[in-house]
Amino acid sequence: MSAKPSASRPTQTPGALYGAFLDWARADGRAWIYLFKALAACFLALGIAMRLDLPQPRTAMTTVFIVMQPQSGMVFAKSFYRICGTLIGLVVMLALTGLFAQQPELFIIATAIWVGICTAGAARNRNFRSYGFVLAGYTAALIGIPASQHPDGAFLSALTRVAEVVVGIVCAGVVSALVLPQHAGEQMRSTVRARFSSFVDYVCAALSGNADRARIEDTNAKFVADIVGFEAVRSVAVFESPDARMRNGRLSRLNSEFMTVSTRFHALHQLMNRLRASGTAGATAAVDALEPYFREISPLLSKAGEPVLTAADASHAAAQLEAFKAELPKRVRTTRASLESAANVPLLDFDTGAELLYCFVDDLHAYAATYASLAVATHERERWVERYAPKTNGIAAGVAGLRAAIVMSILGAFWLATAWPSGTTLTLTAAAVCALASSSPNPTRTAFQMAGGTMLSSLLAMLLTFGIYPHIDGFALLCAALTPFLALGVWMTTRPKLAGYGVGYCIFFCFLAGPDNVIHYDPTTFINDALALVLSMLVVSIAFAVLLPPSTPWLRNRLLGDLRAQVVLACRGRVGRLWRLRTRFESGARDLMYQINALAANEPDVKRDTMRWMFAVLEIGNAVIDLRSEVATLPHDARHAPSMPWRVSLRATCDAVSRLFARPRAGRLDEALAATAGAIGAVQQTLAAFTPPRDERHQLQRILSHLHFIRSALLDPQSPLGQPGAEGGTRGDAPQGVRHAT
Repeated sequence: MSAKPSASRPTQTPGALYGAFLDWARADGRAWIYLFKALAACFLALGIAMRLDLPQPRTAMTTVFIVMQPQSGMVFAKSFYRICGTLIGLVVMLALTGLFAQQPELFIIATAIWVGICTAGAARNRNFRSYGFVLAGYTAALIGIPASQHPDGAFLSALTRVAEVVVGIVCAGVVSALVLPQHAGEQMRSTVRARFSSFVDYVCAALSGNADRARIEDTNAKFVADIVGFEAVRSVAVFESPDARMRNGRLSRLNSEFMTVSTRFHALHQLMNRLRASGTAGATAAVDALEPYFREISPLLSKAGEPVLTAADASHAAAQLEAFKAELPKRVRTTRASLESAANVPLLDFDTGAELLYCFVDDLHAYAATYASLAVATHERERWVERYAPKTNGIAAGVAGLRAAIVMSILGAFWLATAWPSGTTLTLTAAAVCALASSSPNPTRTAFQMAGGTMLSSLLAMLLTFGIYPHIDGFALLCAALTPFLALGVWMTTRPKLAGYGVGYCIFFCFLAGPDNVIHYDPTTFINDALALVLSMLVVSIAFAVLLPPSTPWLRNRLLGDLRAQVVLACRGRVGRLWRLRTRFESGARDLMYQINALAANEPDVKRDTMRWMFAVLEIGNAVIDLRSEVATLPHDARHAPSMPWRVSLRATCDAVSRLFARPRAGRLDEALAATAGAIGAVQQTLAAFTPPRDERHQLQRILSHLHFIRSALLDPQSPLGQPGAEGGTRGDAPQGVRHAT
């Protein structure tokens, strides 16, 4: 009897297996490496602390899990700010203990005020700088509240606690830097390359007419997240390598130039759309005259038919853009001369579009040149003093600080009234959780997740402390016993949905089950401490949900007001610092946009409205900055004196636009439109009254173009300024098309 032929099974080639291994290494492999490094740093810190006979080695363990990050630069940055915050908190704690050692009520009130100030500072600042404020408040509570029970030993207790913290920081930094290091600089390079490629694709698609409104909004939302994330990575990369420090100025410049060029392109694209939507023959003729120049830009952004990807290739694109930019003014003048003889062609539309085109090419050339300069170690473009300026609402930060102070005061009063032995744990944990959760988009959920992770860690810590510790002896067995419990917590921190649970688990598992040199088996104290930990987090979660929760519309409205206030900054910023004003304006607007999107993660309508406001702010704010820059560089002449009527009309326009964005109203929109029309007429009369030199005349024409663009942006039917129902919605009869001021 013959055997049945076996069914054929698909076999995997070695190449397929290698590819699958690489995919695993890039995703789960990195998580397992991080888990191994975190455990190695934890056991190293524990062993050193025990060898030095420090009173609480568990503090060194806890510090490792607090500062440990997947990338070395993040570890170094977080460690730096933790040391700074710890030292400041130490000094404040010693002062409070010396002043109020005999008055526990005053001590709790003073500590609550200090924690509130630090929490407000943490909410006001961004990235790891906020962590320094967190630690300044938490350290004062962590050291001061237990020390207040024994003021005679406060100084020694503070020094040993700082020593334990430093041991944990050093161990985390050494392991992160020496064991399979992952550098933030690598992520930054890939981000720069991907962003340049994405922007080139976006420009080519938009110029060819293949980008609809939805794609424009999605692309710009992605650019906002990229800009904020890039700045966060850049701020930590300088801690990890001299290469990143040598290029830090250029990287900051690259981010700033990307913001400027993306805004400039959006303004150009929107102006062309408005002219097309107007439906007039003259506007169509202006668009037709400019479109051949648009089609020439896309080939400049490629090399041998392939898109520019690397910094070395970007030098080729920069050279092509520079040559195109040098010839552009002469070619545009020739085109304009041909239009002057045509009837009903609005030359102001053409001039405005041509000016935006030249500014876009100029900004794009600067962006490509800075990208190309990254290919070498040193470059003259490194000299860059402008910095990203994040904007966090001061009232929101103050509310976060007040909330933390109230929670601290309530729990401190409960501790003093009940004399609960674990009242110190209850109070100081609330201080830490308030500060840590205040920087998250949803602090109520974060605090609740930390409570859930702490409950799980309490059960497993009880099993370890009372079921395993009595049966082991020696440091090797101690590490073996701790490994599965700690590995579970670290694994949770690598999963976004479980990160909050993992943070609570890792930190407070060490607090409950971290071994001391002499372990005390006291179930009553253990259970009291576990209850205090969970209760403090639940109280904090309730406080965030009840006391002006960050997810409510009031905070979004405050942030939206701050976003509109960026135009006020553009209109009223100091003239002597206009060269820095653009970066402050651009970065502030995008940072506020990012914060609003984080609060409205599940509300697409809110995100869409915010995007429309951001477009309006960026278009009009940049045009105002361009206008003021041109006026500031006018030659000294009596006809350009500030008292001249046309200069007065320009100031009236800036004032009207500023009032409109400060408090949008129907009447204020009409005032801004009237002021802009008046300024356009005044500048045109000035040009007709005398014949200035060629450069001076071009400068006045550029001023006229900026005014015309501001007016067209105010009249944009897609702008929220003319939409009913939006905050600052001004009227239901939003004008369609472009009203020309000529």
